[in-house]
Amino acid sequence: MSTALAVSHGYFGRAALYELDRPITTHAHREGHLIFMIGGTNSRVAIGDKAFECNEAIAAAVSPWAQHSFSPIEGKAALCLVLYIRPMWFLENTGSSDFALSFGRMRLQITEDLHNILHRLVRLMLSDSFDINVEELLIDLTTRCYEASWAGRTRPTDLQSVRSFSDFRVRRSQQLMKNYLCDHGGLDALACEVGLSRPHFFKLFKRQTGVTPNVYFNTLRSERAIEDLLSTDKTVTDIAHDLGFASQASFTRFFSLNVGISPTDYRRVARVS
Repeated sequence: MSTALAVSHGYFGRAALYELDRPITTHAHREGHLIFMIGGTNSRVAIGDKAFECNEAIAAAVSPWAQHSFSPIEGKAALCLVLYIRPMWFLENTGSSDFALSFGRMRLQITEDLHNILHRLVRLMLSDSFDINVEELLIDLTTRCYEASWAGRTRPTDLQSVRSFSDFRVRRSQQLMKNYLCDHGGLDALACEVGLSRPHFFKLFKRQTGVTPNVYFNTLRSERAIEDLLSTDKTVTDIAHDLGFASQASFTRFFSLNVGISPTDYRRVARVS
């Protein structure tokens, strides 16, 4: 059974230490995402149409809104440190001009320096001292990974790195999804509301955002669920109802498939710095 050992939220985004023995379905994040294997079995990470094996020597770097999935190999448990880094925090705390935090390559080699930083971070997360010097460690770790991802490659210009949401129908559909997390009539109805056929809507949405409407909507629901688990006293059943799920069981299954662990387990260990 997958479980959370530590989850910390802050202005940087969030950091989590998970022991995962079940796959995480195709999903996406608005943050830059780094996946490190700390111990246990190796894992398979698929990002877009590329897949590779992660282990203690190989990490995965996932750019914001890149669709990806995760699966421990042989069904055994993998001990993973996963970071979700807000692009604006990265921009404000580093010399980078990349406000999107897009990585140049997905597969990163773990150097001795990175290994040492990772294990310091893990020790802090498992102690009561996570807030002490953690931001400095996260800046160092994220910067090293970002620079390594672009080593030997030409970085895009500012204009090239901007993802344009120029079509008003895509923008309207995104707003409708945000407004109706609980009671939207489905993606077929959404396509109709913005004046498109289902095939045209799906094609246009993915071309402009990089993800399917389903993945985007699931990201919004996951974000709201995490926010409610952290900042409210709502029961898991109430959160499930507020997000339009028929039962707590169906919500728990959704959360586990998209986040990696159960909502109850997430709430048990999560803390805000």
